[in-house]
Amino acid sequence: MNDIQAQFSVLKQAADPVVADAIARLIETGADHELNRINLLDFSRRTGLDEERVISGFLHASRLGMFDLSWNVLCPGCGGVLDAHSTLKSLRHDEYQCGLCATGYEASVDEQVEVAFTVSPRIRQIAAHNPNSLPIWEYFKQVFWSSGVDFDQESADALTDEVALDTRELPAGEKAELSLQLPAEFIIVFEPVTHAATFIDVQGEPTQEVQRISLTYAKAHEPVETITLRPGPLLLSLDNQTGVRVLPSVFVAADALHHLIRKRKPLLTAKRMLTNQTFRDVYKADNLNIDQRLKITSLTFLFTDLKGSTALYERVGDLAAFDLVRAHFHALLEIIASEKGAVVKTIGDAVMATFVRPEHALAAGLRMRAAMDALNAQRGTDDLVVKIGIHEGPCLAVMLNERQDYFGQTVNIAARVQGLATSQSIHITGPVIDAPAVAALLDKKAIAPIQKHAALRGIADKIVVYEIP
Repeated sequence: MNDIQAQFSVLKQAADPVVADAIARLIETGADHELNRINLLDFSRRTGLDEERVISGFLHASRLGMFDLSWNVLCPGCGGVLDAHSTLKSLRHDEYQCGLCATGYEASVDEQVEVAFTVSPRIRQIAAHNPNSLPIWEYFKQVFWSSGVDFDQESADALTDEVALDTRELPAGEKAELSLQLPAEFIIVFEPVTHAATFIDVQGEPTQEVQRISLTYAKAHEPVETITLRPGPLLLSLDNQTGVRVLPSVFVAADALHHLIRKRKPLLTAKRMLTNQTFRDVYKADNLNIDQRLKITSLTFLFTDLKGSTALYERVGDLAAFDLVRAHFHALLEIIASEKGAVVKTIGDAVMATFVRPEHALAAGLRMRAAMDALNAQRGTDDLVVKIGIHEGPCLAVMLNERQDYFGQTVNIAARVQGLATSQSIHITGPVIDAPAVAALLDKKAIAPIQKHAALRGIADKIVVYEIP
């Protein structure tokens, strides 16, 4: 058995065997571009496999060295990859600039950082391992644009036929000239390797005189410049001083370009990855620096606590209570993972978990309550009573005690809301109940929430909470 076969054998034991087989087929028969920056949600859709199992499978495959995982900072405007990192530890706190959109962005892990997987060169060599060898449009497709830009054949045809006036592959140290006929449109001269851009505002009366622009590509990023010219001939002089190949491209910034970059498909975000149980288990403390603070604009927190656990130990004895508590933890952790959540930590008999969406947290909470009822029914007692609180809002992803954790008022409120429960109940906050999918879930189960005002310890003002009876 060779090394690759041995890795697949290990992968089948660690991940869903069906997903492992799909990964093996992709590596064996997939086209080169299909193995570069793989969009796992798209892969799941195309193969008909469960998203969470696919994510788990690729994470295990990555840990085995079969894929390289990248965290790509995206421009929300055009979907371009502004920077690519092998770990979140290298994510910068300052702004990332998009030359194509002439805008700066502070990276948020909600939607602006994607997680993609590229086959390791040790497993299979693909063209994107040497991006300087890719043809221009393949470079745009595979390197500049994210895995969320839906770059199908129609998009490729529109790019070459309607958007691009001209392109040039310019090796390091070389110069070139492009002769163009400028239409009365807004023009962008964009270079995807350096992300340098020059805007040309073409307006006024047409001219027959040859207009001239000289552009130099250097290692230092130059600010985006806007030049006003008239419709007519342009001689564009290009000088590549970067030390690498550049790909200057002249685009018409009209409807065709906007339509092209607006065609998006769902992608795996950093927020979802941080809220994935397999990622937390497999990568542990490898993902953030001790002094790093990543902003998350919206995350849902679920806290649980086992009511009267001290009295339980006294009533049934340490051994029986331990078995009960262990069964309770097993049920809760299994439900959290199956509802697309992740356990952040356990504290005594309590659990702190995160979910990307509030409806997943509520679904988990309802299942937890039912699971405790089932465990109690098996024993003919009502010893297991779980109190649950759910809140959604902004927070910071941080490292605490060598473990990825979360910090902020949202976390505090979620923990305090759980403390409101005096029985096996679920308390949720306004942001949770306002989510349309939560309302739909409550309606489907014919649950009428009970509104109340509550004072939470450490929170200045009373807040509105809802008890889920």
